[in-house]
Amino acid sequence: MPENSVLTRAHLKTPKAAAIAGIVFSLLLVLILWLLRTSIPADPLEPGAWLATDTTAIKVALNLVPFAGIAFLWFIGVLRDRLGQLEDRFFASVFFGSALLFLAMLFAAAAVIGAVMLVASVSDPNELISSATFRFARAVSYIIMNVYAIKMAAVFMISTSTVVIRTGIAPRWIAFLGFLLAAILLIGSSFISWSIAVFPSWVFLISVYILIDNLGGNPLAGAGTRVGTD
Repeated sequence: MPENSVLTRAHLKTPKAAAIAGIVFSLLLVLILWLLRTSIPADPLEPGAWLATDTTAIKVALNLVPFAGIAFLWFIGVLRDRLGQLEDRFFASVFFGSALLFLAMLFAAAAVIGAVMLVASVSDPNELISSATFRFARAVSYIIMNVYAIKMAAVFMISTSTVVIRTGIAPRWIAFLGFLLAAILLIGSSFISWSIAVFPSWVFLISVYILIDNLGGNPLAGAGTRVGTD
């Protein structure tokens, strides 16, 4: 009995902490995107003159990336905890895999930019600017983040929204909004430079709902209404 009570208390505390982590991830990612977009030109073929300027904002953004990744992992944890026995293996695999791929690409893009800045800090930035090495690294980081990472974020939103509709762990309008925003990421990411911002915005929305629902003392009410309907 004591062991069961300990497990029960731990289980009840986890969703609240994870829901807060989802909000933290959203705020951190928006801050990271803002710092990078205001410090690095959007053109992936730009010559790299920003390397010779003050790069403090870029360093801050890169140092925040690991913390955003940790918070996102906690957010994934609360979604799986909220699903519980309703978790479908197929959709769970897609949503979990796309989330990990998104994080991996986010970290990879940050690592490439960090490597470029490290090389520039120990040598003459003017030698690196417009060089073939810089152009390659800049193009790689741009493609990883603005093509593949964005697409994985869209897959995560689609799979999670599908799970929401099938299980009722959150309101259906959040799922429909997720489908709409995911379409923007899939189709409009090449035309809208700030389209990636819709991803943390949606995570923020669903995290706030889960947190409020958990604080209300009935964290699985939505799921309970859907059991046996499919």
